[in-house]
Amino acid sequence: MTGVDGLARSRDVAAAAAAGASRRRLRRDARVVAMFAGLAVAIVIAALVSAAIGQYHLPLGAVADSVLHGLSGPLHLGAPIPDPFGEATLWQVRLPRIVMALLVGAALSCSGALLQGVFGNPLADPGVIGVSSGAALGASIAIVTGVGALGSFAIAGSAFTMGLAATVLIYALSRGSSRTETVTLVLTGIAVNAVCGAGVALCTYLGTQAQLDQIVFWQLGSLNGSQWGYVVTMLPLAAVGMIGAFALSRRLDLLALGDRSARHLGVDVERLRLVAIILAAATVAAAVAFSGIIAFVGLVVPHLLRAIVGPGHRVLLPMSALGGALLLVVADTVARNAIANVDLPIGMLTTFVGGPFFLWQLRRTRARAGGWA
Repeated sequence: MTGVDGLARSRDVAAAAAAGASRRRLRRDARVVAMFAGLAVAIVIAALVSAAIGQYHLPLGAVADSVLHGLSGPLHLGAPIPDPFGEATLWQVRLPRIVMALLVGAALSCSGALLQGVFGNPLADPGVIGVSSGAALGASIAIVTGVGALGSFAIAGSAFTMGLAATVLIYALSRGSSRTETVTLVLTGIAVNAVCGAGVALCTYLGTQAQLDQIVFWQLGSLNGSQWGYVVTMLPLAAVGMIGAFALSRRLDLLALGDRSARHLGVDVERLRLVAIILAAATVAAAVAFSGIIAFVGLVVPHLLRAIVGPGHRVLLPMSALGGALLLVVADTVARNAIANVDLPIGMLTTFVGGPFFLWQLRRTRARAGGWA
């Protein structure tokens, strides 16, 4: 009887443990769903508030009605703003800028989370692969050579091309005989970033004062002058990049076990790293091509959310996209309204927040590790 009783007790303990694990999983899933819903609601509220406030104030209810009317199509829900100037301001100036803020913030943050997973380092960001510095060099060349006079799309195209080219160069230079080491890739990125920075400095030296001002303003980052054409151009690039990142989530989780373990589990580590870097580079290049350099979004948001939702990329990647979209809409609203009649560079605001956060995180990581090895 003792053996039977012991077996029964073991089964009871196993059943209780399974039930406890199931309850914990349900609580975790409920918390994740609540966070997704909360971020979505916060994005809608932040976007409506951003559309309403500015030098020309629009009633929040009228903004909501106009947006609902525009999105409902044949249903004709809501109503346009009675003031024609207010309606034009909303749809031709503010809404394109808000949608661009959502796209750029989501693209930068999702790419940051993707690169952090690839490099196995929570302090990695899109700047590591050289796409931002390459894009800055491309934009500077376009401005100084006069290509930028053909229109803003010419500058954006040059920035996008050079951003991708810098990433390809970094990957090619860091690749060994059969695989790419993360440390070598990061160090190569530092070198290429420095060369691109020198190229930007040369462009500022050779350019006129007007061109210098344009280069500096581009590097500070801004969503001023956003158009629906920019949105239509960037949307498919950002969508493909983020959907591709979501598709890699399971393999990124396996990569966290280490390259050797991931290979044993059937992951082609080198191919995964290459695909992830290309996706991140294309997504970030599309973002910075139209907004300039907006620093730290790809570092701060994924890092904070990882501490809340855990390292699982199936949740972290889409959560980072929503968090980045919310952050940049709020930051752009502050940039437009913090000082009367002044449109502050949004990249400056994100750096003011992200720089101290990065330093704090470095000190925190060092304290946990007991010093650097």
